[in-house]
Amino acid sequence: MEASTSFKQDLLLREYGRNVQDLVNYITKVEDRQERTRLSQLLINLMAKLNPQLRDTQDYQQKLWNHLFVMSGSTLDVDAPYPLSAMEYLNDKPQPMEYPLNTPKYKHYGQNVELLVQRATELTDPQEREAAIVSIGKLMKTLYKSYNKENITDDVILGDIREISKGQLDMDLAYIESNNLFESNPGNRQQQDNSYQQRPQNQNPRNKKSNRSSNQRNK
Repeated sequence: MEASTSFKQDLLLREYGRNVQDLVNYITKVEDRQERTRLSQLLINLMAKLNPQLRDTQDYQQKLWNHLFVMSGSTLDVDAPYPLSAMEYLNDKPQPMEYPLNTPKYKHYGQNVELLVQRATELTDPQEREAAIVSIGKLMKTLYKSYNKENITDDVILGDIREISKGQLDMDLAYIESNNLFESNPGNRQQQDNSYQQRPQNQNPRNKKSNRSSNQRNK
């Protein structure tokens, strides 16, 4: 079938540019068939560099030759390694895109968190379920802070996990809070708290200076 319309040629020109189209026009005017074949192979190599994403598709070399054939207006007469055809590009239709139909109830968490909660409900081992709750809780707390730029308490996180899982996932809130299980870096936070509590009260340099001055006066 002849590629008589210019729509497909214009579409391919956007991929390869005007210079490639000019080269195609030149090759079709070369009288020697062997020379046309040699030039066509060189142009195929150039087109492969200009359109590298085709390498991820099956039979990308054949697609390149078909691109060249279409750009020639289906007039290219060479010894190609594949049968040349323009049918694929005259009759093809864009593939429908999958669009998520389910909107997550908690947009600040996203649908992936709901999928993780669903997978956690399928766990049968109690320890694995608790580990999953802790991991999901940490993730939810981080996502919430990134979305709202403010802190959220552990009881809210745990309540959201209960609601998303329809009551199938639950833990002891006091145990979570006492061990900072929903914190991303609970160890660093605990270390900072301990260092603050253990710091002597007379650590202030002003206190040292005033004590030194009073001692000198007493002498």
